[in-house]
Amino acid sequence: MSTKGHIFVLLVTLSSLLFILRMVRRRQLRAKYSLLWLTAGLVLVPLAASPQLLDRVSIWLGVTYGPATFFLGAITLLFLVVIHFSWELSRLEERTRLLAEELAVLKADTPEQPGAATEEVVPQH
Repeated sequence: MSTKGHIFVLLVTLSSLLFILRMVRRRQLRAKYSLLWLTAGLVLVPLAASPQLLDRVSIWLGVTYGPATFFLGAITLLFLVVIHFSWELSRLEERTRLLAEELAVLKADTPEQPGAATEEVVPQH
């Protein structure tokens, strides 16, 4: 990869890290999720910053083209993040289902108070 290419990849990676830190500071991204992204960035920054390190890692992995190693690492980390988010989504769906069931049981057990407003269900077309 050319020097311009390495500088570009390094700037994009560092910009991504700064963006994540900014989102955490403004409380737009929870800390536990930011750790995933920061870890990914901290793994990729040394590879983007040092062409020699990228070449050594590529040779060690048996990859002949250094940038392919960088992108393989990035794709692998993104894959792990997607798996984590899928696990988190499954867990939250289960919690939502349990909460809905508990709410239905509580509503069924609670007697209606006299004079309480009742809601009419109007079918929508």
